[in-house]
Order: sequence, then structure tokens, then C-alpha cells
Amino acid sequence: MKTDFLYIHIPFCIKKCVYCDFFSIPYDESAAKKYIEGLCKELFLKKDSVNTLRTIYIGGGTPSVLPDECFRLLFQCLKNNFHLSPSVEITVEANPGTMNESNINTLLSHGVNRLSIGIQSFDNDELRTLGRIHTLEDSINSIDLIKKAGMKNFSVDLMYGIPGQTNESWHDSISKAVGFSPTHISTYELTLEEKTPLYGLIKSDEIKMPDEDLILEMYNHAIDYLESCGYEHYEISNFALLGFRCIHNLNYWDRGEYIGIGAGAHSFANGVRSKNIEDIDMYIENVKNGIIPKKETSKLTPEEAMKEFIFLGLRKTAGIHIKTSEELGLNVLDACRELLDEGYLEIEGGYLRLTRKGIVISNTVIVKLFEQLGL
Repeated sequence: MKTDFLYIHIPFCIKKCVYCDFFSIPYDESAAKKYIEGLCKELFLKKDSVNTLRTIYIGGGTPSVLPDECFRLLFQCLKNNFHLSPSVEITVEANPGTMNESNINTLLSHGVNRLSIGIQSFDNDELRTLGRIHTLEDSINSIDLIKKAGMKNFSVDLMYGIPGQTNESWHDSISKAVGFSPTHISTYELTLEEKTPLYGLIKSDEIKMPDEDLILEMYNHAIDYLESCGYEHYEISNFALLGFRCIHNLNYWDRGEYIGIGAGAHSFANGVRSKNIEDIDMYIENVKNGIIPKKETSKLTPEEAMKEFIFLGLRKTAGIHIKTSEELGLNVLDACRELLDEGYLEIEGGYLRLTRKGIVISNTVIVKLFEQLGL
């Protein structure tokens, strides 16, 4: 089976943020150029696994740290080896601290038609707490450059639940974001991950996380405010103007297949989830020798597939199709009676979905549904 969705991982960052547990390494221009050559070799190795591409998503790390020459080589390889749909969505993640007129114009010249900007906050104190390399001023300048270059389709990432964050500063960040008229806004709760510097700071009581009630207030404000500004709440953490949902990410939540390219990249094909090795030297050596650099491969059991269908599907505000769930052997209607009665789930148009009451405690609701289904 072939897929129409491609993810490319760029692991380089100027500096790792204190909360981040994704695979990333310090940026080095020489290493980056060798890595791009490796990506091109893996793309060639996997070209027969792909149909006409509907989406290409270049994430990280910090893709926008790459020099223009690296992007030129990467996009030349893509165009030489793959068919791209006339309406292909090409997204590149960018950090305001690494964006300038030159690299924005380079991306546009190679067909990039969507940028995802990791702003996280419009408050300099909160940015310092997170260990971000950019400032409020960098964010404003980056958005101005993007708009000046003619890029209209851009997404802004914001984070709530940051130590020291208040309702007022969160409201300010949200309203500033809307003021720049992005087509898409993502709002993520800061998650405390072990083995990160932030985890150590919290555990040693050097700084404190906001309490759960405040975090809940922040999330509810985001939903209410963004919907009042014309943004559709289409997934737990994502809001879009009409016609600007992220097609690539929707494929993930629909359990669609995709190919991952690069060190640490994930793929999903033929019911198998796999992950590439995270050592870039070993990765480069493997692809140079014609070896697909897989570290982990896991064939999903029927039960795992069912759980993914529910967990990922209920992330979408549209919910999961009841008929499809029955075809998978899931009797969701009987299993969700209590949750329906309690107002955490509802049925509309043949879909089971979380209510507003259920969305704010979605993980708890989904675990309860798993229990009722015997999963």
C-alpha cells in the first residue's frame, strides 16, 4: 500500500528548550549539509512507497535554522523523485529566532505554502522560563516578514500552563495572536516530561506549575475567544479559519498512513508503526549504504488499532463514526451510555464526540470509555 503523506524530520536546534523531550541536537552547518544528503538518499529509497503527495510536512527540531542551500537540495530531491498534487500542502515549522527575509523567500520559491511558527508566548518572561531563543520582538518581526513576503497561510503555536503565567498574560498572548490574522492557531498545554531541565526545576521546587483550575480556565478562554473570532475548534488543541485546517495532521488523527524521513522520524504503513534511529551519524551511514535506518517496528494488534481509532478520533471535535467503530468490532453505543448520561459524550449525525464538558477532561473520558469497552 502507498501513501500520499510525507513527514521530514530536521533535528537541529540552536538551543534545546527546557521543556522539550523531542529528538534534537545542536545545530552545526557542516553536519546539517551531510544530513540533508542523507535525507535525499532515504527519500530515494522510499520513493516507491508514495503516490502523488497531498502533504509534505517538514518538522523538527527547528527546520528554519537550515541554510538556503539545504532547502534547495531538499526540494530539488523531492521534485526529482515524487509527484506532487497541484494542491499539495507543504508545511515548514519555523522559530521566530531563526527567520529572516532570505529564508522566508527561499521557502516560498520552492513551493512552501504553509508555515507553522513556534511562538509559544508573547510574553518575554514566559519565553525565558521556557528557554526559547526568541523574544516578543522577534515574533512580531517574523510575522511582519512573512506577511510582507506574501505568505498568507501561517499557523501560530501558543502554550498555556507555563510556570508564572497568569490569566491576564494568556489572554494577552491569545489576543495578540489573533491580531496578526493567522489562518490557524494551535494551543498546547505545557506537559512536564521526565529527563527535561524543566522537570528537575519543578521537582526541586525552584519554580511551580500553575494549578489545575487555572490551566482549565486558560483552555476554556482559548476555546471561547478563538471561536468568537471566527476560528473553528476542529481538534482538541487546534483552531482554524474556514478552509485552513491542517490536512497533514488530520491524516494522523484519521489513522491515515504516512512515511517519515530522517533520524527519529516515525512512519505508519500496512498496520505497522516504525521509527528511524536517532543517531544522525549512524543514520547517514545506513542510508549511504542503501539501508532503511529503522530502530523500532511494531505491528499493531487489533486491540491497539481499536484504541488508536478511539483516542485519535475523539481528538477531533467531529468525533468518531459509529458505523466505522461497529465495523471494527466496537460496540461503542452500549459502552458509552453512562458517559452520554453524564454529559461527557454526545451523538450527532452518526458520530460520537466529546461535549465541551468532555473535551476539557478528554483523557479521563477516553480511559473510562476504554474500560467500558474492555480494552
